[in-house]
Amino acid sequence: MPYTVPQLLAMSQKELDDLFSASEPGDIPDGPANGTAIIAPGTTYSAEIAEFINHFAWQGKTFDAASGTLRNRILPLGINAIIAKVYKGTSWFDKKDCIVLDYSETSLVAHWIRDEIRIISPGLYLGIVYWKNSKLINFAVQFPGQ
Repeated sequence: MPYTVPQLLAMSQKELDDLFSASEPGDIPDGPANGTAIIAPGTTYSAEIAEFINHFAWQGKTFDAASGTLRNRILPLGINAIIAKVYKGTSWFDKKDCIVLDYSETSLVAHWIRDEIRIISPGLYLGIVYWKNSKLINFAVQFPGQ
């Protein structure tokens, strides 16, 4: 059964962790993807917080698989900024393969951030954000038309 972003927003943290752990890394994505921050998972506030963040702070990511990079679309205008290296690596969460979004060498404002993603449905990836070495939040990136 394919997952949807509203389903992810309704899941508990344990359910998100279990889904991430049970998923494969998939291929490194390419092109623009819409983003959804998953904060306060499983609560009635999760969707409202995600909508607020989407309008005012982060809209998604644009991947360039050929160069192994991405740019985040931020602010209400959707400016492409905050670059990360993209490569396959080992997850800090469960030591399995994942796709790493590494800001340590490419961003002054986000150099302490590392994201990890795995594919959970066609065109839909579930991610984890780390602040330094600590797990911070989950997020989803969805590629339109998939």
